[in-house]
Amino acid sequence: MNMNLTLIGQAISLFIFVWFCMRYVWPPIINALQEREKRIADGLAAAAAGQNKFAEADQRMTELVNEGKQKANEIIVQAQKRGDEILEEAKQTARVEGDRLIEAAHAEIERERTQARDGLRQEVATLALVGAERILMREVDKGAHDELLAKLSAEL
Repeated sequence: MNMNLTLIGQAISLFIFVWFCMRYVWPPIINALQEREKRIADGLAAAAAGQNKFAEADQRMTELVNEGKQKANEIIVQAQKRGDEILEEAKQTARVEGDRLIEAAHAEIERERTQARDGLRQEVATLALVGAERILMREVDKGAHDELLAKLSAEL
């Protein structure tokens, strides 16, 4: 065999093999690689978008938490103010009620004092009459007796 002919045959075979591969084998492989490259790029873009959304969601969550804390603090402050108002109202009501009870007690004391004075006047008048009657041991008419009692009651 001739070396040149073998070499030319192998070159032709190689050329036919390369042409066959470029025509039928490489296009599906290139398409598969391009498709995979596109899927990878889409996946990376989706991952980046996901990270952006995660960062936005994290920031929004932080804002909501801070807003919730602020609202909770406002509610606590309002509750404390309302508690103070209720306490002041209760103190005021207690003062008014205490003043009313004191006034009622003073009125009751004054009424009892007046009753006691009237009772004592009656007793003193009666005792004075009894004493005068015993001293005089004589009969005094009823009109003079009533008049004397009235005068003694007025003086006491």
